[in-house]
Amino acid sequence: MKTYTAKPKEMVRKWYLVDAKDQTLGRISVIIADLLRGKNKPIFTPHVDCGDYVIVINTKYIKLTGNKLEDKKYYRHSGYPGGLTTTTLSEMLQKAPNKVIYHAVKGMLPKNKLASEIISKLKLFADEDHSHIAQKPIRVEKVKE
Repeated sequence: MKTYTAKPKEMVRKWYLVDAKDQTLGRISVIIADLLRGKNKPIFTPHVDCGDYVIVINTKYIKLTGNKLEDKKYYRHSGYPGGLTTTTLSEMLQKAPNKVIYHAVKGMLPKNKLASEIISKLKLFADEDHSHIAQKPIRVEKVKE
């Protein structure tokens, strides 16, 4: 018996809606990463993009545990000497709450060319309103703590 390998032409993509309100960042990021990657499907193939589209709403109401608001830092570098910029998680939640979930999910994806294809199917919105109503997304139930 041969092992089944999924082909990109055969993929049927669904749309999922995840509400991040009062959800823990790490726990909800795992669910999002699995849906994006397609690990919930029986035809999952590691080297093929099998995943679905994921819409995340209420990203600015995400819950964090411990002292992460002040201890967790995001780094970026301009490429020039002395160009390191640090941002705490609390600053990031005020400026760009979508980037917090984006960084968490991107860190859970494989580090290859497939990751850029996968992460492009993630749609993030800070509030309840989103522009993908026409796709009729399937609502994902609350994450268990």
